[in-house]
Amino acid sequence: MAERKARSDAERNRQAVIAAADELFARGGGPRGVSMDDVAAAAGVGKGTLFRGFGDRTGLILAVVEARIEPLRQAVENGPPPLGPDTPPRERVPAVLDAILRFKFDNRQLSLALEEAGRGSPYQAGHYAWWHRTLRDALRRLPDATDADSDFTAHALLAAVRADLVEHLAAKLTLNQVAARLAEFTARLLDAPRR
Repeated sequence: MAERKARSDAERNRQAVIAAADELFARGGGPRGVSMDDVAAAAGVGKGTLFRGFGDRTGLILAVVEARIEPLRQAVENGPPPLGPDTPPRERVPAVLDAILRFKFDNRQLSLALEEAGRGSPYQAGHYAWWHRTLRDALRRLPDATDADSDFTAHALLAAVRADLVEHLAAKLTLNQVAARLAEFTARLLDAPRR
């Protein structure tokens, strides 16, 4: 019974840390101005608990991003059109990109911090691999699509919603303007004849 209690305590601490970090990041405009000490104190846990549970600052940021993005992930994995898996690719690909863009626009500081984090290439991160796989698999369903073209196109489309680009564009355009241009670009790309 002691092991179950330890596990439930660890999960409760994990959820408290994520909630505290999320609140502090939101209040402070992003994770840059929030220390691990601030998060530990707000969550009511020791700093050691924080590092054991998340490894480092990047692990904590990733956990907050994952918690925020979970409803979107569920809509993409199991939801109805236009995001869900049964949607035709010409509708799903633009819808998924629009959803990613809106998430990153609304969570710019968090997304930037995660992409800038020093854990190697952002292209090796689990969340990136998941988005890439989702788009690649949808693109493979297009007529005359090849695996190589679908793989490359998914990477190219994800480059259009990188957090640093979203941040740059947000200084000049509204979210709806960026979304409209992304939709136009994606439609032209999807309608272009295949080689």
